[in-house]
Parts: sequence; structure tokens; C-alpha cells
Amino acid sequence: MTRTVVESKTKTAILGFDEPFCVIGERINPTGRKILAAELEQGDFSRVEADAIAQVAAGATILDINSGAVFSNKMAEDPRYADNNFVEPPLMEEMVKIVQAVVDAPLCIDSSVPGALERGLAAAEGRPLLNSVTGEEERLEMVLPLVKKYNVPVVAISNDDTGISEDPEVRFAVAKKIVERAADFGIPAHDIVVDPLVMPIGAMGTAGLQVFSLVRRLRDELGVNTTCGASNISFGLPNRHGINNAFLPMAMACGMTSAIMNPVALPVGPKKLAEKRAAVEAAGIILPADMDDEAFCQMFGIGSTMPRAGKEMEAIRAANFLTNNDASGSEWIRTNKVIIPGEAGGRGGRRRRRG
Repeated sequence: MTRTVVESKTKTAILGFDEPFCVIGERINPTGRKILAAELEQGDFSRVEADAIAQVAAGATILDINSGAVFSNKMAEDPRYADNNFVEPPLMEEMVKIVQAVVDAPLCIDSSVPGALERGLAAAEGRPLLNSVTGEEERLEMVLPLVKKYNVPVVAISNDDTGISEDPEVRFAVAKKIVERAADFGIPAHDIVVDPLVMPIGAMGTAGLQVFSLVRRLRDELGVNTTCGASNISFGLPNRHGINNAFLPMAMACGMTSAIMNPVALPVGPKKLAEKRAAVEAAGIILPADMDDEAFCQMFGIGSTMPRAGKEMEAIRAANFLTNNDASGSEWIRTNKVIIPGEAGGRGGRRRRRG
């Protein structure tokens, strides 16, 4: 049975068809996150630390670290700060060291810049996952030697010099080509984790069916583990979590073994709190004067003021249980125990729980 081993200094994550689904946390990525990018430019890594801790607490098995940033405010002093090839290598090294200092999860080194990949690999303790190689000739020749040199597994994305094909047959052929080229470098198929590329179902009605079929073929014909950007399937649609929650267990049932995703439900912010409180007051509902924000959120079902596991994690844990990849449902029970209010602790020190 195919097993892809990813390690930190102290922990091991295994991707496999008979293993629990592997969640690769995607939050440590400045692309599209202006506040994080600005903080990194100032040398402030506090949000990176917080994101690392929150994702592991929510259930991420591996943490993806993406260094895709340019430092626009520093361009005036040195135009090289506009170049990813200049900014990313030292930034990646620093981010890897920062994350390793606060969590012990295995890492996924993620960049389009070869220099950043190598600096990340050199700084990482254990056996990280490398993200990524494509079927483009130039990329194959740059990345596969790094994979061989550091003896690490790699994410293989199913596009090549012609771009991303909407034809699943073409995407399968690209994946097969990458596996075969990797073998030429002495890299075994169990160290290739294929991303078959999930298309948005809002733009292509057969996107779900395509990826399910591709994942089955990749498992049965190539014997490789698979991953994807899980939220791609729901891009541009309302209630994205509802679609993601259905997609992930269905993909798992077809043989998908991991996903790059956000495991954390982000906290309810002050604006949403204020709007909900105003609506409650307008409805004539009188609340206790000492009710804090967290109790308010729980009472009205609008989330939490603290980061917590997102609904997608609930769907994944349920699917692990249903596919017998959660022995005796221990993980499901552990993460769903609720302390009954008023019965935790107290006189006699007894604590009752309800599963």
C-alpha cells in the first residue's frame, strides 16, 4: 500500500489510502493577505506564529509555508525587493525557523522560486513535503534534482507547458509523465503526491465528477497519493462551506488522501458582533448585562470570538470514522465531547461529560 512519509523533528505524518485524511494547513501564505505581507516586510512574524498554532490546534497534520511576497515599501531603497527571487529565499528560511520554534508539525515548503525551495529544505528539520513540481520541462529540471538531493516527497500539479487543461484525460497524462520523469531521477511513486487540479464547479458543472474520476485513476493506475486546494471547488459561490463539506468526504471515498486547506474557522469580528447585537436589541430581546461576547456568539449561533476548527474539519473527521480510518471513533469522540454547563468541577470534584 502506498505510504508517503512526511516528518518534523519529532512527529510523523503519513499519507496513505488506509490512513486518516491528512489536512495541510494553508494559512501561512502572504498571497492575497495584505496585512500579513505588510507585517512580514516589517520583520513581524507574530501572525505566522499565531496561524501555525491555531491550525495545529484545529487539526492540521502538516503546515504549508508559502513565501510568495514582494516588499513594495522597500522598493525605493532597493528595487530588488520587487523581485520574488530576491525576497523569497531568506524569507522562507526565516518563516520555517519561526514555525518550527512554536509547533512540531511536519512542514510543506511552498514556493515557485527554486532558491526559496532550497533554503526552506535546508532549514527544515525532518522530512518536509515540497510544493511543487509541474509537468513543465523547465520546472521538472529545476525541482526534481532538489527532491532527489534532500530525499523528500513532492506535490505534482497536473499542468504542463500548455497550461491547465479542462480535459481530465490530459491532466492524468501530465501526472503520469511527472511520475515517470521522477522515476528517472530515482524518486519512487510513493513520494509523489499528485494534485489533479480541482476546477470551480460554478464554472464547470462536471468539475466534481472529473476530480472524483481522476483520483480513482491516480490511485488505481499510478498508485499515488493525492491532494488538492480544497476550496477551489466552491470558488465564487454562496455558502462555500456547504459545498466543501460535501466535496471532501466524497473525494476521500474516491481515494484522495490529503488536501491543502484552512482548518480554522476565523473568529467573529467586532463588526459582525455589533450588527448582531443591534439586531437582537431591535427585536426587543433583553440580554443579561454581564453576558460576554463569547456567550453571545454561542447563544445566537454566529460562531466564536476565538479561532476554532472549521466545519470542513468536522466533515473530514466524520469521513475518517465512516471509512474505518479512525480506530473505534476515538478522534471523533475526543473532538466532540462537551462539558455540560454547571456540572464541570464543583463540590466533590466530579466532572461529567456528554459525548
